[in-house]
Amino acid sequence: MTKDAEIDMKEVELREMDPEKQPMTSDGPPAGREKNGTVKVKVPDNEVTFTGLSKEELMKVAGTPGWVRTRWALLILFWLGWVGMLAGAIVIIVQAPRCKPIPEMNWWNEGPLYQISDSEAFADGLTGVEARLDEINKLKVKGLVLGPLHTIQPDMPATLNLKEIDPTKGNEPALLAVLEKAHKKGISVVLDLTPNYLGNAPWFSPSELDDVMEKVNDAAEYWLGLGVDGIKVSDFTSATNSFDWSKFQAVVKGNLTEETKKRVLMGVVKNVSDVELFELVNTTSVDLVLSDLLSRRNGGVQRIMDMNTLSSQQRSVAWGLGAANEDQLSKRATTPALIRLYQLLLFTMPGTPVFTYGDEIGLQAIGSESPKMVWDIEKEPVEGAAVNDTAEVQRKEYVASERYITAVNWGAAPETLAFKLEATEGLELPETATVTLATDEALVVDSTVTLDKFVLAPGQAVLLQFP
Repeated sequence: MTKDAEIDMKEVELREMDPEKQPMTSDGPPAGREKNGTVKVKVPDNEVTFTGLSKEELMKVAGTPGWVRTRWALLILFWLGWVGMLAGAIVIIVQAPRCKPIPEMNWWNEGPLYQISDSEAFADGLTGVEARLDEINKLKVKGLVLGPLHTIQPDMPATLNLKEIDPTKGNEPALLAVLEKAHKKGISVVLDLTPNYLGNAPWFSPSELDDVMEKVNDAAEYWLGLGVDGIKVSDFTSATNSFDWSKFQAVVKGNLTEETKKRVLMGVVKNVSDVELFELVNTTSVDLVLSDLLSRRNGGVQRIMDMNTLSSQQRSVAWGLGAANEDQLSKRATTPALIRLYQLLLFTMPGTPVFTYGDEIGLQAIGSESPKMVWDIEKEPVEGAAVNDTAEVQRKEYVASERYITAVNWGAAPETLAFKLEATEGLELPETATVTLATDEALVVDSTVTLDKFVLAPGQAVLLQFP
């Protein structure tokens, strides 16, 4: 083989070799290659980086039937899921148990009522009532219950004049002055229109009921038109038997507007059971019923059961010790401490507490007549009345923002009281409490008692305080 042939064979071998393995010679690159030469590196197939599709390629793919159907399927699934969740939420809301409606609170549900059954004994008539309104306002009462004030001879319906005020009690201008001043102080005034308040039967005889009720309707419309905020009647169970009872209700409640304060129809009942009272509240649509349940000589267990029966009617039930009979607390309690504890008990009961004038100082009657109100205990005792030795303290006393439990043993035997130590309406009772006031000599003031077990003597009461 010649030298030229060897050179050609060598060139063929070099061409058949991978460009990366061809040796570089000093003679320069073959014809057609860069003069300085390059080194090419072969990248393995498993290390290739995917750079994605271009915009044009994506647009072509997005328009294909498969992707269109996929997008529609996902969109439909999204909205079906959203609608399903919305429907589920609606079903949960509809089927969830309803919250109890917030009870409507009227002015007679917001505080105690102060009953002045005899304005002459209270302050020498209506003029004196107006003069004493500043002191009454200090008691933080929400309403006054005045009267009866009208003229009547006992058991003589022919002399009944419900629009005329007994001259011994005052006159119409004096009543209007009381209304004006009381309203300025935020105190409402309820007028007692019990027809035969001096006689044996409040509504005379059943045969005269309809005629008497017609007079009461006229008088109620008259006095309400002058600014009275409500009407009270005794023995209203008898009044409900009249054909004009619904008319009487319509007169009292009237055609009120949003700017007009609501009027109260207040009834007094005696000697009815808790069940009967419950039915009366629901069937007569009376706004407030004052009964003598707490004044009866039954045991403490029965009184607790009565309260439980009426607890759901708390917006329509008024409580008082003697108030239904227009008596002072002193007829039910003989000691100053017990009177004060009874007052605290009324404030802690569900419903509206009703007090008779003089209860705030422990006024005691001497004889059967209405006791004369005592305004200055430093003066000589008033004939026909007496006060306890803590009267002035009670008149100025108020309870601070603490938590209290009032316990009263109405029975004739000692009772072991046990309060459940569990959370009730967000309040958890502690294991012990401090004696703040007690009529039981065994319970010393400022001592500590165990709430799950302590003994209270018969006819005694205690006020316990805890943080």
